[in-house]
Amino acid sequence: MPLSPLEIHNKEFNRGFRGYDEDEVNGFLDQVIKDYETVIRENKELDAKVAQLTERLGHFTNIEETLNKSILVAQETAEEVKGNAAKESKLIIKEAEKNADRIINEALSKSRRISMEVEELKKQAKVFRTRLKMLVEAQLDLIDNDDWEKVLDTDFDEEVEMVETKA
Repeated sequence: MPLSPLEIHNKEFNRGFRGYDEDEVNGFLDQVIKDYETVIRENKELDAKVAQLTERLGHFTNIEETLNKSILVAQETAEEVKGNAAKESKLIIKEAEKNADRIINEALSKSRRISMEVEELKKQAKVFRTRLKMLVEAQLDLIDNDDWEKVLDTDFDEEVEMVETKA
């Protein structure tokens, strides 16, 4: 344990026959006491300053650790968000592709159905045309028939008189 200024001040030396000059030793000891007290005071101040700086360093170290942890959490969150966004975009693309395929398939199916209907209508139109042509030709044949000539040449007034005379 180091000496205290009080121990230095109270220190007494044995007196010898031709010892040191007592005033000179006391003056020197007074100077040592003052210097020692100054050193102790400065040492306490430095210890307090070291404690304060150590506390601030600990505070800043905690802040640094917290910031590092926050950065890591932010990076992990960013990676997670990117991953989720990538997954979601893939799902959206797949869904869009499915919808596009469905729309294309429906359009192709509808196109085929309409094409088949058009072909059916063409067939029906041909049948109708053929039947109409046959009907018109039959009607023309009736018109061209010689029976019309007989009807037009017949005198109905004579026939009416004949019928009246027979009656």
